[in-house]
Amino acid sequence: MDIQSIKNRFGIIGNSPALNHALNTAAQVAATDLSVLIAGESGVGKEAFSMIIHALSQRKHNSFIAVNCGAIPEGTIDSELFGHEKGSFTGAVDSRKGYFETVNGGTIFLDEIGEMPLGTQARLLRVLETGEFIRVGSSKVQKTDVRVIAATNRELLESASHGRFREDLYYRLSTVPIRVPALRDRREDIPLLFRKFASDFAERYKTQSVQLDAAATQALMNYSWPGNVRELKNIAEQISVLAEDKHISAEALIRFLPQHPGTSRSLAIIPASGGVQHGGGSDFTSERDILYKAIFDLKKDVNDLKKMIFDVAQHGGYTPVEPSGNPGNLVPVYKDGDMQPQPGHGVYTVPANNTPVLLDSNTRHEEVEETLLLADREKEYIAKALKKHKSRRRDAAAELGISERTLYRKIKEYGIDE
Repeated sequence: MDIQSIKNRFGIIGNSPALNHALNTAAQVAATDLSVLIAGESGVGKEAFSMIIHALSQRKHNSFIAVNCGAIPEGTIDSELFGHEKGSFTGAVDSRKGYFETVNGGTIFLDEIGEMPLGTQARLLRVLETGEFIRVGSSKVQKTDVRVIAATNRELLESASHGRFREDLYYRLSTVPIRVPALRDRREDIPLLFRKFASDFAERYKTQSVQLDAAATQALMNYSWPGNVRELKNIAEQISVLAEDKHISAEALIRFLPQHPGTSRSLAIIPASGGVQHGGGSDFTSERDILYKAIFDLKKDVNDLKKMIFDVAQHGGYTPVEPSGNPGNLVPVYKDGDMQPQPGHGVYTVPANNTPVLLDSNTRHEEVEETLLLADREKEYIAKALKKHKSRRRDAAAELGISERTLYRKIKEYGIDE
């Protein structure tokens, strides 16, 4: 079955290369009995891929069951998966078959496999390697023929390095890995998905389907979508139900977009002309917006740091500056009798009257010595600020008058022990 036929059959929307590659891998592995590990962030549709694999496999007429490993308490997950005997634990009033017994010949989808307890992981590994399992409270070995498809939103190898996941189980599960792309990695599919969801909700609620203008469509694509397709569907439903005007502008759309920690809704705001204008009016993608913002923030941090260093050099202390502080009144120090800056001289001062300062050789020598000590003083004040605020970087940075990013960079540069 080709990719487009799979999309039509299972309602998959999108044409991004990453999505097509994942679907192609799923179609190829479906005909085998190999274990599959589906990786991807929460909300990308990992369960849909497991259903595709089962529906295209030789087991399609047998049972399929999805189990969320993170939703089952640790004390009962062994019983749920492998069954138990009567009296094997408190509350076991009858014998019970587990999923590996009831789904024999079919497919089990183990979602959030990274949440599975280590003891259960060992039991699962035995099933994958030998097809054997033992009910809780029993000594009888039973056989099962079940295909296992697992999914995770974690980096399992990293969990394995911290002892939270068995490395041998990881390699046994990931015989064929499939990575489902995040929505922000397939932005070209976002308008298609939104239109599909909006149309479905309009039909469900017997109302007119909402329409996005060009600026709103661009804003939709610029948003980071940490909740992926699930979040996009929720937003489409909210707009379909709550929006009075079914023609949605960028400003109207922004009101429906939540502000997640670490994200900024301002990056999604697009002027009415349909693009983020800069200079001659070129359109910029959100990645370029982020780059420009990072450059401007870095420039501001450098200026703030310069101001702090000169305050330390002149007054033996520091004066916190506002984020918008600009040491634009810095003027170069000149050599004796020469009113031209000297290349590589590198010593600056902030005179009250904002005029060039002439230093004799002795004064200049003292300034150079003072400059050589600035790094030590800066390290000392940063260490004191961190100690005062018990290593809370944000509070320490605020007192020092620099950004938290600059503070982090200085801690690494000086090797300060927090």
